[in-house]
Amino acid sequence: MGDLVAGGAALWRGQRWVARNPRWWVFGMVPALLALLVIWTLLGVLIYWLGDLVAWATPFADTWAPGLRRFFRDVVDALVLGGAALLSVVGFTALTLVIGQPFYERLVRQVSPPPPGAPEIGVLDSLLDGLRVGLRAAGWAIGLFVLGLVPVVGQVLAPPLGFCVSGYFLTVELTTVAFELRGVPSERRLGGRRMLAIGFGAPLVIAFLVPFATVLLMPGAVAGAALLVDDLVAGEEGASDGNGEDGGRAAGVAQPREAEIPLTGSLGSSE
Repeated sequence: MGDLVAGGAALWRGQRWVARNPRWWVFGMVPALLALLVIWTLLGVLIYWLGDLVAWATPFADTWAPGLRRFFRDVVDALVLGGAALLSVVGFTALTLVIGQPFYERLVRQVSPPPPGAPEIGVLDSLLDGLRVGLRAAGWAIGLFVLGLVPVVGQVLAPPLGFCVSGYFLTVELTTVAFELRGVPSERRLGGRRMLAIGFGAPLVIAFLVPFATVLLMPGAVAGAALLVDDLVAGEEGASDGNGEDGGRAAGVAQPREAEIPLTGSLGSSE
């Protein structure tokens, strides 16, 4: 539970940061708006053709009783839409980060200055990272689709699991730039802190259901991801310096970031 709260707190701190630095918030919404229009267009096309697509993919149900056939295809419709929603959340974030890569990298550097000699991250790097995360998310989407076909159990478990998976992969994408700038290899990032990632990403998944809410929140989400990574790296460094396991964990996820890098200082440096 502590990790869930800490993840949500990091997202809130990111929103506060951009609220105190409004020019970063305004410019950060443009890539998100463009990505949202693309994703909504693709979802609209899928919804328009969904009935025909499911009927084409399930010809074996043509000989079933009308009521059973209708129920089965309605379930498949819902599962396809659920999988598409999962992938759209991940795809929206990946597309936003690719479109706005130079801006968001500057934002991350502004919120949490990386150590000297940090690498530059190109658009191609962002695209490849997005594709890798997208493939992993697609694998989960397929698994959840199969789970959803299990009577009763699938309909109960698949939606909340899909919600958590979306939140996790959303956080993976948003923290990639900050982790890259700090030279943290992929195997040492969020794999062991899934609840922390879900706590950060789940509110954004909910926001995706509200028109334009994700666009408004995206700059703050990037800022919050940078603060989250900063906390995790600081916690790991504290643990390696002999602060003890408990002290490192507390520094890594639970301590207010404002105590280490005051927001007033960040505000002053951005003007």
